Amino acid sequence: MTSLKSDSKLSIKALIKGLTMLGVLALIVYLIRYAGLADALDTKWMDEHVRSRGLTGILTYVGLATFFSAIGFPRQIICFMGGYAYGFAFGGLLGSIGTGLGCACAFTYSRLVGRTFIKRKFGSRIQKVDDFLRRSPFNMALTIRFFPIGSNVITNVLAGVTSIPALPFILGSTVGYVPQNVVFALFGSGINVSSSVQMVMAVILFAISTLLGFKIYQKYKNQAGAVIE
Repeated sequence: MTSLKSDSKLSIKALIKGLTMLGVLALIVYLIRYAGLADALDTKWMDEHVRSRGLTGILTYVGLATFFSAIGFPRQIICFMGGYAYGFAFGGLLGSIGTGLGCACAFTYSRLVGRTFIKRKFGSRIQKVDDFLRRSPFNMALTIRFFPIGSNVITNVLAGVTSIPALPFILGSTVGYVPQNVVFALFGSGINVSSSVQMVMAVILFAISTLLGFKIYQKYKNQAGAVIE
């Protein structure tokens, strides 16, 4: 019974976290589309340096997505802006590439440069993460990305000082990012496409992706707890 209550609280926490972010982004969409605050919210910069610059703009967006994701900036906002710039499909794809590269950068930094500091800061927690991920780095990374309660950047740097191979973890993370990245890109595309249905779809897809992640989490919850809590 205690375990069931704990799981329910965790699922509710994930939904509240994501829906709060969607609510904030919905307010941004409203302010841009209906309150004339596009310049105040700096969409002009995106229009001039990303949307209208062809391949250069794409590379600029992916580069910024990589950098900000690597240092812990919320990937939901990164993909929201990708959806604004390129529509939900292409924006979600580019956002996933950028956040995947950001994961790779944080992982690589941790493995090659920051190992001593991270081991000192996180101590025994690293061994728990290692025990969880090394069973199947791709599948385990996929699990914790589908149900993103914990810190994305902390997970990346902790994984960097474990014994797991880099490629399966990074690929599993990138694939695991995709469902919610697309949801937030869909929301971001609503700035340019006046469709309430699109916004409702984003909320529904978010709820479905979170519940799917929760089901996967339940399968591995004893091991995953060390990573996402």
